[in-house]
Amino acid sequence: MHKLSIVIVNYNVRHFLEQVLNSVDLAIKNLDVEVWVVDNNSVDGSMEMVKNKFPWVQTIENKENVGFSRANNQAIVKSNSEYILLLNPDTVLQDDSLEKCLYYLDQHSDVGGLGVRMIDGKGNFLPESKRGLPTPAVAFFKMTGLASIFSNSRKFGRYHMKYLSENETHEIEVLAGAFMMMRSSVLKEVGLLDEAFFMYGEDIDLSYRIIKAGYKNVYFPETTIIHYKGESTKKKSVNYVKVFYNAMILFAQKHYSSRMAGWFTFLIRIAIYLRAGLAIAFRGASRFWEPLLDFILIYVGYFGIARYWELYHKFVPHFYPPDYYYFHIPFYTALVIISSFLSGAYDKPFLPFRLFRGALVGTVILFAAFAFFPKDWQFSRAILALGSAWAIGGTLLFRYFIGKIGYSRFSFNSLTKRRVLLVGSDGECDRINNLLISTGIKHTLLGKVYPADEKGDGCIGGLHQLMELVEIYSANLVIFSSRDVPASLIMKKMSEFSEMPVQVKIAPSTSEFIIGSDSKNQPGELFTMDVQYNIAEKYNQRRKRVFDIIFCLMLWMLLPLTLIISLINTRMRHLLSNSILVFLGGKTWISYHGLKSSEHLPKMKSGIITPSANWTDTLFEGDVNFLYAREFEVNKDIYILYQYIKGK
Repeated sequence: MHKLSIVIVNYNVRHFLEQVLNSVDLAIKNLDVEVWVVDNNSVDGSMEMVKNKFPWVQTIENKENVGFSRANNQAIVKSNSEYILLLNPDTVLQDDSLEKCLYYLDQHSDVGGLGVRMIDGKGNFLPESKRGLPTPAVAFFKMTGLASIFSNSRKFGRYHMKYLSENETHEIEVLAGAFMMMRSSVLKEVGLLDEAFFMYGEDIDLSYRIIKAGYKNVYFPETTIIHYKGESTKKKSVNYVKVFYNAMILFAQKHYSSRMAGWFTFLIRIAIYLRAGLAIAFRGASRFWEPLLDFILIYVGYFGIARYWELYHKFVPHFYPPDYYYFHIPFYTALVIISSFLSGAYDKPFLPFRLFRGALVGTVILFAAFAFFPKDWQFSRAILALGSAWAIGGTLLFRYFIGKIGYSRFSFNSLTKRRVLLVGSDGECDRINNLLISTGIKHTLLGKVYPADEKGDGCIGGLHQLMELVEIYSANLVIFSSRDVPASLIMKKMSEFSEMPVQVKIAPSTSEFIIGSDSKNQPGELFTMDVQYNIAEKYNQRRKRVFDIIFCLMLWMLLPLTLIISLINTRMRHLLSNSILVFLGGKTWISYHGLKSSEHLPKMKSGIITPSANWTDTLFEGDVNFLYAREFEVNKDIYILYQYIKGK
């Protein structure tokens, strides 16, 4: 019998999985441990990576996504150990995390389950490390916001138990599913995870059953782990709201009396509609608030410039008709906004060049169209020029000042190279720097920081001086080598930087990626040598969709000609007959050839035409689907359509 069995359920998070297994490998050095990875039919090469890099890990490969509970149970029933640890793949352990937890459990036989202190990728404490049971009262306080207002109250703030110190050991009610260490004997007594919970709620259900069996659940802060994707990662998703709150209903129906469960279900159903509505509203607001703000900003600028020009240059009040202010100027503004949108100005991350490019292109189109306006529409070109200059400069300046006062969404850091400090041995720092170069990350290497107290050759300082080095050199990115710097030290430094505008990332040894996250609300930014697909970028997806629509409109505008061509060209007839379907978004003009060969590629709607090596060899060589996704450009779609119509 082993001392501990670790179970990790994976679903398409290969880089996170590799990092957690590296940390597990270091944490089990002095322990008798077996490790299980259960894969829920990932398509990102996760299991190939595990078999190649971690042959000592036992694997279970499901042919479908069976859910979190069932996947964990599959490994638990095959395990043979005194303790079981359910561990999320998006975590990082300290080298001594397991030893400390096992020692504590060995000394406290009345403890059935144990959770640890968790921080996000920025070093901030995650409140889901310690939680209370979702009783009707707790749920009500959370839904009404009382839990947030009185977060330190024992009565109102019970959901996250903030009244309990994060640095002291406490008895709690709910263990976080990201790290649940339990006695195998207790699991045999209370039962495994309830497979009725597909995702979310299974940790609450199991925690409650452990308490009901007479055991304690304990929050143990003597060790800390990183959990990159915190509880709030997907809270703004409608699907998250539905799945999570339905899990709460299932929990209530299972554990509460019918009357209490009825009230709880009633509250939860209200919460589902409210939170789903808020999620939809937030998604809508997050998409449209920036264009709306730009519209107001540009319109006000145009309006002010026109009034100034009218009063102080034309010297004729009300020279311009009301339509100019309430129709023409909004039209000019809308054209710039649409052009900026198509240019990717509102995509994340914010890149000033996209905004500049979009506003500039919109201005050029506006001036080009101005000559074709009716005479009674052709007002002052000077106002048009000044207003366009304001549209370009005003939007950029506004974002610059907002970014300066602390709103990171509009940070102009993308205009400058990353200012990087590397922490590790000389060889590891060189490897990480070469990785940054290979992945195309624009950066300036400020220096290498030696992991020991003594200053090494070619290093600008030691790890104990890192805070001073960051301030002196104005570094905005610190990358640690996980081979040379213990996870506990990395986490300590992350916490020190939590209030500073500094990103912290970890480079696993022998791996060709660097991973990190700025908050629990984001999965993290990944620097990797993996293939980057052009078609996966929102900007290119939008350009492809615009091209689909434009080509449909061209077919219809030239309908007499396309009908004549269709009489002698069956391919043109095929395009014309499918144009409505493409215009409505049901299909795209060009997509992958064959479903199975494209399973590993970014998703795309089925196409009217599929790339063929016979007539795309001038564009691609090799796997046509793979190269189409990687090298997508609109002009290649145009070429493919042209070749298709020609019959090649």
